[in-house]
Amino acid sequence: MNEQRFTVSDILWQRLEPHLLGKVSDAGVTAKDNRMFLEAVFWRVRTAPSKGWTSAI
Repeated sequence: MNEQRFTVSDILWQRLEPHLLGKVSDAGVTAKDNRMFLEAVFWRVRTAPSKGWTSAI
């Protein structure tokens, strides 16, 4: 499997990072690794079955 398929490129991350900052005033823990979280979301979307995948969460 191509490991880079599930990673956010440096160029894309440079464009997205300014929009994904947590605020101290937000409830809960401010995100410490937004890039890893975004890659996890992309992985989930790419590998999910086409129907009914949300019921497994």
